[in-house]
Amino acid sequence: MGIISAIILLGVLIFIHELGHFILAKYTGVLVERFSIGFGPVLFKWQKGETEYALSAIPLGGYVKMYGEQPDSEVDPEKAHRAFNNKTVFQRFLIVFAGPFFNFVLAIIIYSAIFMHGTPRFLAEVGGVSDGSAAEQAGLAKGDMIISVDGRSMKYWDEMSGYVQEKGGKPVVLGIERGGRTFEVSVTPKTVTDKNLFGEEIKVGRIGVMRGEKSEVVSLSFPKAVSQGVTQTYNVSVLMVTGVVKLFQKVVPADSLGGPIMIVQMAKESAETGLVAFFGFMALISINLGILNLLPIPVLDGGHIFFLLIEAITRRAVSIRVREVANLAGMALLMFVMFFAFYNDIMRLFK
Repeated sequence: MGIISAIILLGVLIFIHELGHFILAKYTGVLVERFSIGFGPVLFKWQKGETEYALSAIPLGGYVKMYGEQPDSEVDPEKAHRAFNNKTVFQRFLIVFAGPFFNFVLAIIIYSAIFMHGTPRFLAEVGGVSDGSAAEQAGLAKGDMIISVDGRSMKYWDEMSGYVQEKGGKPVVLGIERGGRTFEVSVTPKTVTDKNLFGEEIKVGRIGVMRGEKSEVVSLSFPKAVSQGVTQTYNVSVLMVTGVVKLFQKVVPADSLGGPIMIVQMAKESAETGLVAFFGFMALISINLGILNLLPIPVLDGGHIFFLLIEAITRRAVSIRVREVANLAGMALLMFVMFFAFYNDIMRLFK
């Protein structure tokens, strides 16, 4: 189940990524010689028009082979106008950038569909009150519904708690509904030390209430779902980029880096939870793939974009020798990261 789920997940993400390159190459008039899902030995292939489509044995990537793509490629004068390297810098940028961009678009589509389908959201119900807390002193009790904060209508736990966390040491007025009647109480969140997603200490406001179990499924209209899908994709992207930065800063431990084995395990778990969880995980990995490919590392799309930016500034292409050395260094770096991720995956299996 895990292997099948991972193959489906990776297959979709690789296809979408390479489809971005393919569509923009076709749009700009580049001759696409092969569209392949997977690397290594070709399992089967078929020809349609001028392009060969293939499914290869190693499902850890894919590629779009374009005519005249290599700097030292021999180009037929009759087909010179269809060679990748004879296109403008901007056209080549669009072709290269389209792969990661399509991964972000896929995430937006998935998140939008999930928001339209409906997602569970906890109500701002008090599930319990801590002894000696500000909430207890204010008279809050289990079962109370918090319906507003400082005059702002708030229905859900996440928006209420997020607001309170920003008000450490400052009094806030809570609108409470209890037994059919409503009233207001003033409570001052206590500033406490907590940890964020990256394990860093932060100061947040706490009033000492626990979340209740009441929730409801919230379904959004198409326009709102798309808007929320864009917002969710942006927020996750920022979180991932921040995570990469924290990894280099050694705030996030290096052993948190995962590889294919972790993806297989998480794909299996999400698939067993349900389709919504599986597609949510697919959106997460799609964003991860988009960001990874935009890193300025040679052999990745980001490395190609970096070379194109240099060409745009200097008005001349980066030399073949420099590209070859950079690509070897980039490949070595990727191999190191891959082996390290595999090592982490294996170590987790024995914990």
